[in-house]
Amino acid sequence: MKRMIVMAVCSLMAMGSVAQQQLGQRPRVSSPVVNVDGTVTFNFYDPTAQSVSVVGDFNETGRQQLSMQKQANGVWTTTTGVLAPELYSYSLTVDGQRFVDPANSYVNRDISTLSNIFIVSKSDADKGHLYAVNNVPHGTLSRVWYDSPTLGQQRRMTVYLPPTYDGSKRFPVMYLLHGHGGDETAWGDLGRASQIMDNLIAEGKCVPMIVVMPNGNPSCNAAPGWWHEGMYTPDGNAFNQRGAKSTMEESFMDIVNFVDTHYQTIKKRSARAVTGLSMGGGHTFGIARLYPEVFDYYGLQSAACRMPKELLPSTPNSRLNDDFDGQMARLFASKPKLFWIAIGQDDFLMEMNTELRKYLDAHHYPYEYYENDGGHIWRNWRIYLTMFAQKIFK
Repeated sequence: MKRMIVMAVCSLMAMGSVAQQQLGQRPRVSSPVVNVDGTVTFNFYDPTAQSVSVVGDFNETGRQQLSMQKQANGVWTTTTGVLAPELYSYSLTVDGQRFVDPANSYVNRDISTLSNIFIVSKSDADKGHLYAVNNVPHGTLSRVWYDSPTLGQQRRMTVYLPPTYDGSKRFPVMYLLHGHGGDETAWGDLGRASQIMDNLIAEGKCVPMIVVMPNGNPSCNAAPGWWHEGMYTPDGNAFNQRGAKSTMEESFMDIVNFVDTHYQTIKKRSARAVTGLSMGGGHTFGIARLYPEVFDYYGLQSAACRMPKELLPSTPNSRLNDDFDGQMARLFASKPKLFWIAIGQDDFLMEMNTELRKYLDAHHYPYEYYENDGGHIWRNWRIYLTMFAQKIFK
């Protein structure tokens, strides 16, 4: 009997050993792996999959698909060519279905799409380094609620305070606006705004400043899941059918007044800048026309800058689209220090921006223009923020 018990115990131990061995046979997968030569290797374990690929913004078009090859151990793998220093986003396609990479815990949301991210950097002078969290003094990023009497809402925005903000010294303010489908989290998450500002300030390349990133959707109070409408699926047009009491542009002074009241700001035109991408560039264009003496610096990034023939119907009694020529004349008569336009040569809004430039040229209104490769993508908008921040408050 004693011998039988010993044999049974040995048998169980052997079975446990086999089970442990089988568990140990599942490969440990690391992905992505940034190689020393600047290439990046992706790995994904699924021995039952029939096809796997990586889709990412590894080229100037913002979209490239790389097929992965299945290894004998069930791991699918592929390696990119040499990638320039940059922050990249990607996802996996497994048998036709889109997935985030389970081996990479770094994920961003763009409207309703989740993507993994990684950074390639080769020196402390490149874009990858600029977008990374480095060992420098860090500013404070806060989500703040404010009252908007114009829109009749409590609304949410993100505020960046520079590392030297101590509640006594006063700072200039840059208002940074997102695009269609975005919200008050977009510039912080997708745009790496706090990392860019921390690094530029630490390197002495820009003036320490407060950065205000509001929610630009007048029919929404805040990002999905952060207001009373709950966890709805964002689609870029949420609640637009309700309409709004006013436009984002006409309600913008509610934000400025709140910021000037609650933070140590320099309450002068020379210490205020506003810039935005796409829809936010359009908002910047409207804000410039409505409040020509409130801001001294304007930055239109891939802007939806509609000219008179393209202006959208506005809310009742709106001043936004009244007397376009008069608004532009008053704006440039006030002599802003900077009116800056930036866009990629493949951007679908290029024609709209070209028409604006023709108008400015015809009226001899001064502006600065920057054009680079690529299209309507975050890779460009991070560049534009970096450039604009170094131009202002000097």
